[in-house]
Amino acid sequence: MRASTAVTVGVGATAAVVVAALVQGAGDSPLSTALSLAVPGKYRSLIQEAGNTCPEVTPNLLAALLTQESGFNPKARSPVGAQGIAQFMPSTWERRGVDGNDDGKRDVWDPKDAIPAAAGYLCGIAKDIKDVPGDKQGNMLAAYNAGSGAVRKYGGIPPYKETQNYVRSIQALANKPTGGAKTATTKQAATAINAAAKMIGTQYSWGGGNANGPSTGNCCSPKGRSGAGISGFDCSGLTLYAYGQAGIALPRTAAQQYAASEPVKPGQVRPGDLVFYGSSLSSIHHVGIYVGGGWILDAPRPGTEVRFDPMDTMPDLIAVARPTSHHTQEI
Repeated sequence: MRASTAVTVGVGATAAVVVAALVQGAGDSPLSTALSLAVPGKYRSLIQEAGNTCPEVTPNLLAALLTQESGFNPKARSPVGAQGIAQFMPSTWERRGVDGNDDGKRDVWDPKDAIPAAAGYLCGIAKDIKDVPGDKQGNMLAAYNAGSGAVRKYGGIPPYKETQNYVRSIQALANKPTGGAKTATTKQAATAINAAAKMIGTQYSWGGGNANGPSTGNCCSPKGRSGAGISGFDCSGLTLYAYGQAGIALPRTAAQQYAASEPVKPGQVRPGDLVFYGSSLSSIHHVGIYVGGGWILDAPRPGTEVRFDPMDTMPDLIAVARPTSHHTQEI
């Protein structure tokens, strides 16, 4: 996916050039579409109805799950073989699939079947693990991702990083305010870009960075690198800091930041939007700030510094999203 914009920025571009072009080139965003409005119109009634199948499932939760699983793409197919808008594995569909539209067949590729099937499956899971201690909704989502057996084995959400991120991201999406939130304005985006650009050359530190600036990180990255002795930023620490200067308080991890933002279509990407990388929305591992012309500002990896990178710096670009101001702080 390659974004289009009228702003052209090279690697050596200064923050002033980026900010001036940003402020001049676009108007402020209107009220953003909160989660319920972000659902494609053709699926809203399906989700509203299926989201009331049992007390443990709500329309917002179901919409958040479908957002996370496929981005509402009814033709989605994962590398491991999950299929359709709700990403059912074929064996699970054989057991849990339903004929939601009464056309005489159970079709995993048909949202009219897959959406009510997903709700029914969630309700079945909730009943199956009702005696497991902890957050019932979190346990249900973890079981949808990792299986009921894993949730029972560990007495709650299992210690799998992907599953834990999956649960946090869906709950954050489901708990978004249903109205009144605005996406970041061009002024806020300009402030964020300017703040991040001032940190160019700051060392990468795993776990480093907060709303106040660079900080000492912790241990350890997936490859065992520690930020414990380094004051700096990791990727999401940089974006958290940058938007903090604009009055928007982002969550800490890249996956949580996606959940706290509104997805942006490729033709509508503008400077200041957050660019996310991962093999799926539940396994986002990197984030940068789009500055225009196919470039981002980011803290790439251990051993590097905050810098400009091409938007396709990693092969698994999966989404672009705009932070929303329902996470705000006084500045």
